[in-house]
Amino acid sequence: MCTTCGCASGETKIEGDDSHHHGHDHHDDDHGHHHHDNHHHDDHHHDHPNDAQPQQTQHKHKYVAKGTQPVIVHHHYYYHQGDVHHHYHGKTPEPVAIPQPAQPEAEPFAPQVHADQQGLHYGQGEAGSHAPGMGQRRLLQIEQDVLSKNNHLAHHNREHFVEQHILALNLVSSPGSGKTTLLTSTLQLLAGQVPCAVIEGDQQTTHDAERIRATGVPAIQVNTGKGCHLDAQMVHDAAHRLALADDSLLFIENVGNLVCPASFDLGERHKVAVLSVTEGEDKPLKYPHMFAASTLMIINKIDLLPYLDFDIEQCIAYARQVNPDIQVIALSASSGEGMDLWLEWLETQRCA
Repeated sequence: MCTTCGCASGETKIEGDDSHHHGHDHHDDDHGHHHHDNHHHDDHHHDHPNDAQPQQTQHKHKYVAKGTQPVIVHHHYYYHQGDVHHHYHGKTPEPVAIPQPAQPEAEPFAPQVHADQQGLHYGQGEAGSHAPGMGQRRLLQIEQDVLSKNNHLAHHNREHFVEQHILALNLVSSPGSGKTTLLTSTLQLLAGQVPCAVIEGDQQTTHDAERIRATGVPAIQVNTGKGCHLDAQMVHDAAHRLALADDSLLFIENVGNLVCPASFDLGERHKVAVLSVTEGEDKPLKYPHMFAASTLMIINKIDLLPYLDFDIEQCIAYARQVNPDIQVIALSASSGEGMDLWLEWLETQRCA
């Protein structure tokens, strides 16, 4: 969870951020923001549309007379976040710091010792995670706050997808499982049959989006910077830039990570976990939250089975140990074996 890894502080950039504005109204408190300023001095402002933010950022200067030297107050507006930051510049004394109430000391945390006395478990307690210097109750509060805001936006996304009859799928996996190859093969097989679009999530580069666009399918890259997963706001912004068609398929390729994406609803109908046979059959037990949250597990790269010690039946058994209802398709995106089962599953979901 991001309360531990701190990925919420990462810089996000979505292709087209410098010129895009979408045209629908948001009738909720999270989307309407007002800034009241009682200064009555000449001012100027300019926009910074390329500030590597998923939302438009406005940067305003106000010159406020204080003594003999003007003070420049910078107002930064972060739309859809509700944050306004003020920075003071000038030769006047710095603003007096307002005393902050003392924070309660974090309650001591002791990891659980494994039965064999050879390991430590930090995933215990109310929050199910650990951050140095932060108690379990505080961790849990932060997690609930973050997920509550994200879930609100995810619900908004889902309403849009339902209204347009869009099947949105969130593809999750470790790095290198073959998600992008699976997508390019899928899009080539669906060409001319179903309108498709792709949102690509990576920390850096536009390589995967370029691979998708080479198939003739529209794609937009979301670079999460330090962030280790996509969130509902990123998907919201990217989806509007794609101008999705009605009755279409939207594939969301999440950042390669089997931890944080499990907790973040993007507004998709299903999570699809992609597992490569090169990773080992025990991945569902090592990362149970992801497989518990997924509707379908795709076991990819089965063309490599003759060269590996991988037990497909054991992998399926492990997955169903954490999620008895998970569906499974074994395929090779490279050779095409099993792709017909994947296309049949997609058609079933589109008709559902």
